[in-house]
Amino acid sequence: MTIAVDFDGTIVTHEYPLIGKPIPFAIDTLKKLQKELHVQLILWTYRTGKELDEAVEYCRSKGLEFYAVNSNHPEEEQGDGYSRKINADIYIDDRNLGGLPDWGVIYAIIKGETKPIYNNAFMSVQPKKNFLIRLGEKLQHED
Repeated sequence: MTIAVDFDGTIVTHEYPLIGKPIPFAIDTLKKLQKELHVQLILWTYRTGKELDEAVEYCRSKGLEFYAVNSNHPEEEQGDGYSRKINADIYIDDRNLGGLPDWGVIYAIIKGETKPIYNNAFMSVQPKKNFLIRLGEKLQHED
């Protein structure tokens, strides 16, 4: 199984171009998935150049190594015609519809211990309501 993982807002808080604060359990969960399920992790991020190197080094310093970075394979060239589209079975990104679930929920879904919750026309795997739903409810109460 291949999992593409975003960095800013997913592994660390958004403070680009700086490295944000660690998001609780992100690194530990990813390392556990590698160890237990032998998944291939791809770092899939907007970062390039120095900022990308810093993100990779940050993860490495925490014991997290990636199969590939912004590519499908470690040996893939990133030149002209390079597509940033990553081929993965699962994408973990804070910009997903519904937001980023808790890392414990992410782990349980990937391991098959729980199923995603389906709500109307989109999938939500978060244990609490996302910002847009909470905002909509607040606006309804103000009417």
